[in-house]
Amino acid sequence: MEPMRILFISIEGNTRNFVNNLTAYAQKMHQQDSAHPLVESVEISDQTDFAQETKPFFVTVPTYLDGGDGIDSGVTELLTTTLGEYVGYKDNAKLCLGVFGSGNKNFNAQYCLTAKRYSRMFQVPFLADFELRGTDQDVQRIYQDMVERSAEVLTAQ
Repeated sequence: MEPMRILFISIEGNTRNFVNNLTAYAQKMHQQDSAHPLVESVEISDQTDFAQETKPFFVTVPTYLDGGDGIDSGVTELLTTTLGEYVGYKDNAKLCLGVFGSGNKNFNAQYCLTAKRYSRMFQVPFLADFELRGTDQDVQRIYQDMVERSAEVLTAQ
């Protein structure tokens, strides 16, 4: 079974920490039962050379915005644009299975807004959210979401 791929960007380390925990959890599950897929992660940064993706992937993106409330007034996405450009590169978006978002609930309407914007922009489902570094329950829930979404897409093909 192919590993489930996840592309992410991490500014302050929260998303990287979450993805590392997700990868470790997948490894643990796979060791218990090889039917559980592994998770392969790829961190995208300003130094990343853009490439044509060849396998399905998920995206995890934090929210860094300037201005606006996410509803009535405009916002400017900060710091995470490289990941959006990477997903939009050539036909990469066609292989995106869905988006997970992180953020800080203190920012109300802007919570996970970047992931929701990616969902609309690339016409893929916004699958789930987690706050800051996430919890063990978030890791388990999102792993299960990835497994279910992967199976759903494979069944549809």
